[in-house]
Amino acid sequence: MKRVPQYLALLAYIVFLAFPLVWLLSTALKTPQEMASLDPTWIPRDPTLANFSDAFGEQDLVGAATRSLIVALFASVITVVISLPASYAMARYRSLVNRIAIGWVLVSQVFPFILIIIPLFMVLRDMGLVNTLPGLVIVHVTFTLPFALWMLQGYVRSVPVELEEAASTDGASRFRAIVSVVAPLLAPGVVATLLFSFISSWNEFLFALVILQEPGVMTLPLTLVRFTGPEGVARLGPLAAASLMATIPSLIFFAIIQRRLKSGLMAGAVKG
Repeated sequence: MKRVPQYLALLAYIVFLAFPLVWLLSTALKTPQEMASLDPTWIPRDPTLANFSDAFGEQDLVGAATRSLIVALFASVITVVISLPASYAMARYRSLVNRIAIGWVLVSQVFPFILIIIPLFMVLRDMGLVNTLPGLVIVHVTFTLPFALWMLQGYVRSVPVELEEAASTDGASRFRAIVSVVAPLLAPGVVATLLFSFISSWNEFLFALVILQEPGVMTLPLTLVRFTGPEGVARLGPLAAASLMATIPSLIFFAIIQRRLKSGLMAGAVKG
């Protein structure tokens, strides 16, 4: 009985988190007449799949999702590849430069993105990367990297340096000790960083809106905006259906690695 309040609080939290997704599914299955009704319902009275066919027929959702997936995968993998050795150096080597680097990582998170969007666009224009997916990948890596560095260096610090010293005593080189001893222990942190980078890139809208201006290179968040008319009136049915389909890849990706993510977050919280 002592756990009943805990389970009730957990149930309320789950309902709170699931409400947007459930309402999105309900809206995607409703007819336009039911959505215009002044008496909203949870369960559609006359479920229909017309909104899904309209969404896929009006916009290139498959192509946009493919481009978003390419950008998110490349951005997340590049972020982890860069931040992993950098975070090791930040955690293991203590110096003035190290402290300045950590301070800059924190300060860089304070600047609002809107202040740098115009200079960023001008730089990418001069490099010929406007309206290109590589340009968007570079931007996503740049703005995801500081938090990834901060996250991973906490995991590196949680690994006792005595393990590396023991491997060195057994004759292993520093590189071999890092690869064979440290790297396996950082797997939870790498997975957590990979998930954070992937979801951040998958959902990113502002930079994509400025950098990508042609329909043939637009990512999924930009394509969803096209369901809103010039006067700001959204077609709720197709928009809900398309948004629901856009949510599925993130849910699948999270479901696959959620066990590793949970262990990584707990390890960082306890050991850090």
